[in-house]
This record gives sequence, C-alpha cells and structure tokens, in this order.
Amino acid sequence: MLALLTNDDGIAAAGLAALRSVAEALFAEVWIVAPAAQMSQIGHRVTTDSPIRYEQRGERIFAVEGTPADCTRVALAHLLPRAPDWILSGINHGGNLGRHDFAISGTVAAVREAAFAGIPGVTLSHYLRRGLQVDWEKAAGRTRRVLEELLAETPGSGHFWNVNLPHPAEGEAEPRVVRCEQERHSLHVIYEEREPGQLSYIGDYHERPRVAGSDVDVCFHGDIAVTLASI
Repeated sequence: MLALLTNDDGIAAAGLAALRSVAEALFAEVWIVAPAAQMSQIGHRVTTDSPIRYEQRGERIFAVEGTPADCTRVALAHLLPRAPDWILSGINHGGNLGRHDFAISGTVAAVREAAFAGIPGVTLSHYLRRGLQVDWEKAAGRTRRVLEELLAETPGSGHFWNVNLPHPAEGEAEPRVVRCEQERHSLHVIYEEREPGQLSYIGDYHERPRVAGSDVDVCFHGDIAVTLASI
C-alpha cells in the first residue's frame, strides 16, 4: 500500500519524523508532502489566488509553501504517482480534541481534504502536559499500536479517524486505545487587555470543560482517544 504523510507543524517537525518511522514499517511506499514552515491552527484554508511553490527534499519527500490542505491537494493532483491508500497527518505537537480543536486544526484539514476525494485517513495528535517533554520514541510505539488496529478498518465514505495520544509521566500506566465521541463543549475563550486596544489570549487548555467519556476526558485521563469523524 501507498501512504501519504503530512502535518501542520512543518516538514522538519519531530512528530512527522516519528510518524514516518511508523509508516515505513506498515506501508510498502511512503510519500511525505508537508508544509515548508509551521501552519498550525489554520483550519481548511487553501491557496487558489497565487502560485504554490514546492521543493523536493529527498526521495518521495516534498516541502510545500502552503497550508496542510494545499499539501494534500498538491500531492493528489500533481506529485503522487497514484491515489494513496491512506493519508496520515501528524503527529501534531498538541491535542486536537473536541469539536472546537477539530474546526481549527490544519492537521485535521489535510485528512479532511483527502476524505473529500474518497481517500481514508487518520489524524494523529499528541496532547502536551505542562512540565513534561514528549518522548517521540514512545509516541511512535503507541502510534503503531493504534494504526495497526485502525488500518484494518475502512472508516467509510466521508469519514476518517481522529487519534489523540495522551502524555503520561514516567511510571504511569501504558495507555489503552479507547473509542469515544468528540467533546461538544467549546474551549473557554478568555482575553486580557494588558494594554489599551491590545488583547492577549489567556484561555487554559488544560482546564477545558468536558463530559465523562468524551475524547477530551479519555485523553486527559491518560488513554489514547479514537473518534470517528466526518467531513
């Protein structure tokens, strides 16, 4: 099978490197088409009114000066030899939990764009706990475990998988894979005016409202949250 990998943190991101290590063990052929620079929280923005520049960075590796959704479009329309069997986006540096994150995320937009073309996909994100460094080797191991489960299940037309890895501390229990629903509560959107006419966002992601059993609740409690999303 052929896999397309992308992200929104940029082609040099550690999370993409971790995902590549997993994908190369699961797929016969892996292509990477990712933003040349960070494009986080950009949603499903696409470029249609100016040229999109791209550069080959290695065998089957391309950096695109555009958004995550641009990367998927360019890959499908121009760079890949055929349509991929799967698209994998991530591993994002930060969670994409609940409907609020889902709408904003460039990581998600890259897979949604492929879903419009009928290509199954998985978005992968890593929740970040304060004071802890990400162990990308362990993240890769958890990603492989969940992908081995999900790649055996076609999500269905217009659907794709959204996966959020937790951030356990050393010595905490190894995460389980939990199927769940997206959190419907939005984030607390709070601003502080520190200077006249200038607002700074001070919302606390870690204190976001959640209901028991939602993807936010599952991930915050230390398990891998898997939701079935739709376009």
